[in-house]
This record gives sequence, structure tokens and C-alpha cells, in this order.
Amino acid sequence: MALSKETLERMYERMCLIRAFEERLMELYKGGDIRGSLHPCVGQEGTVVGAMFALNADDYLTCTYRGHGAAIAKGIDINAAMAEMLGRRTGISKGKGGSMHWTDPSIGLIGENAIVGAGVPIAAGAALSALLDGQGRVALTLFGDGALHQGVLSETLNLAQLWKLPLILMCENNLYAEMTPLAESTPLKKLSDRAKGYGMKAITINGNDVCEVHDTVSKAAVRARAGEGPTFIEAMTYRFVGHMIGDPETYRTKEEVTEARKNDPILNLRNHLADKFSISETTLNDAVVTANQLVEQAVAFARNSPLPDPSEVLTDIWA
Repeated sequence: MALSKETLERMYERMCLIRAFEERLMELYKGGDIRGSLHPCVGQEGTVVGAMFALNADDYLTCTYRGHGAAIAKGIDINAAMAEMLGRRTGISKGKGGSMHWTDPSIGLIGENAIVGAGVPIAAGAALSALLDGQGRVALTLFGDGALHQGVLSETLNLAQLWKLPLILMCENNLYAEMTPLAESTPLKKLSDRAKGYGMKAITINGNDVCEVHDTVSKAAVRARAGEGPTFIEAMTYRFVGHMIGDPETYRTKEEVTEARKNDPILNLRNHLADKFSISETTLNDAVVTANQLVEQAVAFARNSPLPDPSEVLTDIWA
């Protein structure tokens, strides 16, 4: 599926926004403005933007604690997102959810999840509801390579295929489950082979090629809406920073990371826009400048927002 110049430009702008947002978060975290854990997705922008641009506005999404990029790609308000990161009342969860629990039903985001693999069965439940209400929605769930070894994922693969759920399972394979290299956790060469064992359509793709991701997810969504069941997509990618802020990264070399940065998904799309559509360096650089300006506006909005009132500590709690 050939994407228009306009769509590719919007994808590039969104990828630049995600990168700027995440890099600013790291600065804020190191400055003490953000508490708790922070898991950046720098380097994985191609998987989330390609996937989210292939979905409809009302399609469902679950993602991991590394899900900021997916949420921004799906259309979350970055002012409210930044306010949440700084624990402010104007945040998407009123400042009480933090980095690992972004949720915004207005864009179909039914939650990040801090538990490895836990968003997968939730997405399956959303897919079941979509199947029953007959409105043509699909659900997409994002998870890492480490989640593949959780029992709940195997259970979900089995039921999703058995019931032909309109579910897209995307494994963002960045080669490391936290600090564990992939080869030390599985004998599989392709993680998509695990899904094939359940009779599911499964494919391994280049997650750093936003166009390939978009095409693959678009086809999976068409299958799902037509009642043909789920698709498992293994998107090969790489995170350029540690598992979390403070990760010493002793499990990989600096040379490996430097080499991986040559396959930066943003750089790949930038080169594609310049080569195929003759987009000027000035225009491409302007997108980066605009992204940084939007992020700074979000920081200012967050800092000027009030903290949650202590009286609200037990509101919005479900048990």
C-alpha cells in the first residue's frame, strides 16, 4: 500500500514528537521533576506510528509501561500526558497514574500496564466486545519479546484463534527482555513461530520501516474486521537507551548501540521523504523544531497546573 506524501509527512511529524517528548522526559526525570520509574521508547517510534496510523480512531489499544510513544501516535493530548508525568491534576489520570498507567478511552487507549504481558488478555477482552457489538472495531496490543514467555500470552493466543477475535498482537522485539538478551530466553529464531503453533497467521517484519509496519497492520485490521481472526506481528526494532533510567546497560556494548542507531526509524523515514518526494532539509528540520516547541509548551502547561487535592486520593479507585 503506497502512502501519500501528506500521510508520510504526518507520520514523520508524529515520530519527531514522540522522540522529543521522550528525550524531554529523560531530562525531567534526571532533574527530579518525575518520580518512580521511566521506560523510554526512543528508537521504537517506527513500530508505534506505523501501527497507530493503520487503525481507526475508535479501535482499541493496550500497551506496556514503554507505551508513551504508542499513546502519542494514537492521538493522546500531550499537554495532559505531560501533566500526568509531573503528577498534576490536569493529567490524563488526574496525576495519580504516572508513567506506567496512561489511559484514555477517548482515543481507544484502555491502558498501559506495568505487569509484563498483562495488557494482552485485556485487549482480547476488548476484541471480544468488538466482535459482539458488531461495530467493526479491532483491538491491537503491544508487548515486548519478554512477554512471550508469560503463560497468559499463550492462553490468549489460543482463545483468540479459537474464537476468531478481531485482535492484532504486535510484539515489539527489541532483542532484550529488560536486561536479558533474547538468545538467553528462547531457542526460537523468530518469535512469530510461537503464534503459528496455534494456527494463527503470523509474520516477522522490519519494525524500523514505518511503511512496512503500516502495511502489515492495515492488512491485519482488514482480516480482523472481515471475521478472519487475529494476526501476530513480530516487529524487529531496538531501543537506543536503557530499559529504564539508571540502567547501566552492562548486557550490551556501546558499539552495538551505535551501530543500531544507523537504522533509526526516524532517519529512515526522513531519508525516504527526501529521496522520493524531494522534501527539503529545511522542511524536515522544521518538523523537529515544531516537535520540541510543542513539548516545551506541554512542560509549561504541566508546571502551571495544580497538584491533585489530597482529598481525592481515594476517588477514581475501583476495587
